[in-house]
Amino acid sequence: MSTSTAKPQALTAEAVRAAALRIAEHIVRTPTLESEPLSRATGATVHVKYENMQRTGAFKARGAIAKLTTLSATQAAAGVIAMSAGNHAQGVAYHAARLGIPATIVMPKGTPFVKIRKTRDYGATVLLEDDDFTAASVAGERIARERGLTLVHPYNDEEVIAGQGTAGLEMMEDAPTLDMLVIPVGGGGLIAGVALAAKSINPKIEIFGVEAALYPAMINAVRGQTAACGGSTLAEGIAVQRVGDKTIAIVRELVSDIVTVSETGIERAIGMFATLDKTVAEGAGAAPLAALLEHSTKFAGKRVGLLLSGGNIDSRLLSSVLMRGLVRAGQVLTMDIEMPDKPGQLHAVSGICAAQGANVLEVVHSRFAMDLSASSARLGITIETRDEAHARDVMNSIRAAGFTLTVRDPAAP
Repeated sequence: MSTSTAKPQALTAEAVRAAALRIAEHIVRTPTLESEPLSRATGATVHVKYENMQRTGAFKARGAIAKLTTLSATQAAAGVIAMSAGNHAQGVAYHAARLGIPATIVMPKGTPFVKIRKTRDYGATVLLEDDDFTAASVAGERIARERGLTLVHPYNDEEVIAGQGTAGLEMMEDAPTLDMLVIPVGGGGLIAGVALAAKSINPKIEIFGVEAALYPAMINAVRGQTAACGGSTLAEGIAVQRVGDKTIAIVRELVSDIVTVSETGIERAIGMFATLDKTVAEGAGAAPLAALLEHSTKFAGKRVGLLLSGGNIDSRLLSSVLMRGLVRAGQVLTMDIEMPDKPGQLHAVSGICAAQGANVLEVVHSRFAMDLSASSARLGITIETRDEAHARDVMNSIRAAGFTLTVRDPAAP
């Protein structure tokens, strides 16, 4: 079965439009909607492109199917190979299975089990090679040569870039009056494709890229800098050490600026998407919102389109981020309270919390702390309050009852 279709050879806006026609029946046309809660929180008029609504949970499905629909019958029969630890792997696996194309995905050995399982569930053969993405990529290229497989690169491929750019076409169709687009940047395939599409429709629109501060690979490439790339980041989807050489010239020409965002900013943005916008964003997908929070003067008062690139975040990590947000806002706090070791003390403290309208989440009562006298005990109590002012009222009432308390550092074990 041949899936080949004529296409422009050059990486242009026309190539993006051709890809859009080719993949329309294979993808979800995700909405771009104004978010009033995020607009109020940032001071910009915020429109969000919800690529977390793709069937695989991320925009990578666009580039994957764009590449797969250009294969000859011989290439399709032989199969494809991709290197990825996440969204690209699932995009290739899902669409290859739909088209009856054998798919092999090379992943680093440390890839989380849930991502390995999802990729296999879509029908791909998963090979675990080496300990990081760079080394796994080398292994993947070698296997492609040895087995005669077509390589589907996550970002340094013209068909993939054109496919990713179709998200930009849709944004411009749904929100034609936008002043700016803010796009997460890893290897550069998404921002290159989106910039080609958006600038062809509105040459005056500004394109901003966002990188995790720990991985400023595109900034290094376009500015000739050598900042270190490495470390643990919530935005693992854009954590690359080297960008695609096919994307650099486009970024230099069409992108207004690239900013970096901190891990705290990414964490806050994930929480805001969940609590204000009622949607799930992974770290890379939340990076554009983090840019609005950390570089507010660039975007205040503007009509800004954020590309929420994906929502594939581990549930335990999301839970941790949301709880840390409550701690940061003063809505959840843990107090260590010293008290005489005699009946009624725990009841007294819990009674104060109840009287003040605080919700007790956890209690740990210890009589054996060696830094206390044998006649004393320590109560560790975690409470939920409305806000910081409410928390202060609760603590003041506990102190007024004669207890000594300290607020535990939320980062402490």
